[in-house]
Formats: sequence, C-alpha cells, structure tokens
Amino acid sequence: MRSVIATVAAVVVLFALAGAVLLYSGAYYVGADQPHWSLTSWLINEARNRSIRAHASGIAVPAGLDDPARITAGVTHYAEHCVVCHGAPGVERGDLAEGLYPRPPNLADAARVYRPGELFWIVKHGIRMTGMPAWGDHGDDELWATVALIEKLPGMTEQDYAKLVAGSRAQGRHHEDQEAVPQPGAAQQPGGSDHDHSGKGHNHNHPGGHQH
Repeated sequence: MRSVIATVAAVVVLFALAGAVLLYSGAYYVGADQPHWSLTSWLINEARNRSIRAHASGIAVPAGLDDPARITAGVTHYAEHCVVCHGAPGVERGDLAEGLYPRPPNLADAARVYRPGELFWIVKHGIRMTGMPAWGDHGDDELWATVALIEKLPGMTEQDYAKLVAGSRAQGRHHEDQEAVPQPGAAQQPGGSDHDHSGKGHNHNHPGGHQH
C-alpha cells in the first residue's frame, strides 16, 4: 500500500512540475489562430458545460416561451447583438467571428445541447475566454425572448427568419409612431401655437441675436 501511495504521489508531483515548467517557460501557445491541445479542449469543455448546468439548475422557465409575440421580440435582440458572431438562417457570420477562438457556435446546435434555462444563464452571464459577453444589463424579459428565438432556430428556414426580422422592424416602427403622437394634455413643444398661461412673455431667440 505504501508503494502505491508513493507512486501516486510521485506522479502528481511530476505533473505539477511539468505544469509549472509549461506555465513559466511561456511554451504554451495562446494565439487564437491555433487550436488547443485535445486534452486542454476536453478539460475546458467539461468545466464549462458542468458549470453552466450547475449554475442554471434552479432557473425557472417562464410560461409561454413559444409565444409568437415573444419570439418576434427576441429576434430584435438577436439581430442587433448575436447574428454578427453566430449567424442566422440565411445570414453569414461577420468577419470578427472568423478570427475568434473558440469559434462562436451555430446557435441552432446550441439549442439542441442546452435547456432553455441554461441558454438563459449563458446569455445573461456570458462565458469567460470565449468572446461571449454577458447581457445582464438587459432585462430578463428581453433575454427570455432571445432564448425563445434561439429555441426555434433548429429547423428555421431563411424565409422564416426574414419574416421574423420584418415583423420585428414593423413592430419597432409602430412603437416609434405611437411615441411621436402628442398625448392629450402634453406640453406643446417650442414653436407650437400654445400661449404661455404662466403670465410670463415668450423670449424667442433667433440667429443673429435678435429677440422679440
């Protein structure tokens, strides 16, 4: 038994020394134009996937995740922030994504691997050393809408995605038009015909310094 323990201890010490030499010598290549060693990739992938599943285990998925309105809202965030790296049906990834390592995944594949709660955790908190940012400064409703869109990516056609983007843009224009309509009782903007009821006169400044 003592010889077994001594052997195991010696192996551990040798691995620690080899790791220290590799670390302090600078021999390990960290450039993004070459992949990790197979063992390194395996360790990183295992650590990432297990961490995601552990931290996302208590996240409750909201009801109605597949609501068409929620999916349409999700494509807004996706088209603005995600498609440049991950692409979309009929939309190629940007040049930035081609230079990243690891390469940003096709999120249709990610939707098959991760549960909705895990996707939400990833979108909200990001992933270290991958280029995936944390979107925690966006509201949870927006992030769940993004997850709803990602869940629909497997099997989504180019035409389906184009319709969702068009619907999102039309919805955005509708909100802009609503905000532009003066509301009852709203104050008139400068240049309008309303009179000042405060008892004070108007001072109108014009180019050239004239006032009247």
